[in-house]
Amino acid sequence: MIDDRDRQHLQRCVELAAQALASGNEPFGSVLVSEDGRVLFEDHNRIAGGDHTQHPEFAIARWAASNMTAEDRAKATVYTSGEHCPMCAAAHGWVGLGRIVYASSAAQTAEWLAQLGVGPLPVRPLPIGDVIRDTRVDGPVEEFARQVRELHVQSHSG
Repeated sequence: MIDDRDRQHLQRCVELAAQALASGNEPFGSVLVSEDGRVLFEDHNRIAGGDHTQHPEFAIARWAASNMTAEDRAKATVYTSGEHCPMCAAAHGWVGLGRIVYASSAAQTAEWLAQLGVGPLPVRPLPIGDVIRDTRVDGPVEEFARQVRELHVQSHSG
């Protein structure tokens, strides 16, 4: 179930995705939030330089592994504009982060990209649950998915 706090953090993810787009990156943004609601880390996609592992969810996993206890990681929530790719889902699982809340699903993103004439990506758009187990996952959240779709349209138009 999505609440007002979740919506607040998802809105920030969309803002970060817009920042990514403005800086020449793919439009993805993510926020790591502690159990008590504090924003611990946030980032956006940074693949413009050619390193396609520079996803914000992967950066969150690395940061959390270095800066949080295992117990605190398990109680934290990762908010993101788009459902984790398999690489990021695996990093999330290996680090032992808690709940994931995403605005748009991998299936939605794949469908949007196909509609925009973008060829299939090199990594399959698997649901998070097909990559890691025992993680609570909430999403998509349509009010934010529409905003994320518009960012992808902007990214791949003209």
